[in-house]
Amino acid sequence: MSEITPRPDQVRKFLVVVDDTPECRLALRYASRRALKTKGMVALLYVIEPSDVPQWLGVQHIMRDEAYDEAESILHDLADDVQRIAGLTPELIIREGIRREELLKLIEEDPTIRILVLGAGAGGEGPGPLVSALAGQMSGSLRVPITLVPGKLTPAEVDDLA
Repeated sequence: MSEITPRPDQVRKFLVVVDDTPECRLALRYASRRALKTKGMVALLYVIEPSDVPQWLGVQHIMRDEAYDEAESILHDLADDVQRIAGLTPELIIREGIRREELLKLIEEDPTIRILVLGAGAGGEGPGPLVSALAGQMSGSLRVPITLVPGKLTPAEVDDLA
């Protein structure tokens, strides 16, 4: 019996923008559980943002290499979480640029992305700049729905909601 590869219009990919925050892990947990229940996929996006500090060319290369190493480390750690939570192997994506711009480009380029899952910060600083921008003024211009996972939830509460 051969496995049939789904067409792009049949794939349900949950995209999580990742970093090293606790709310990111909750968003990842939610996306993993939803992907498992809906026979979907998980994609993890890490965006390396440009440095504000001017550097010499040699220093720029070293900083870029270190940023890629950090991105790969975080992505592989989170991929292990997806595997443990849902038994799925996520797609890992690294981009360079402004996080919001790279996220919007990726959503437009990849028709299999069906849902954007973001973790909302639980601290006094608010939900975070990406959540504020995308869930606020830009939400009507996206072609995919946004799921916001509150940072105050426990893993058990996330499991229950997913």
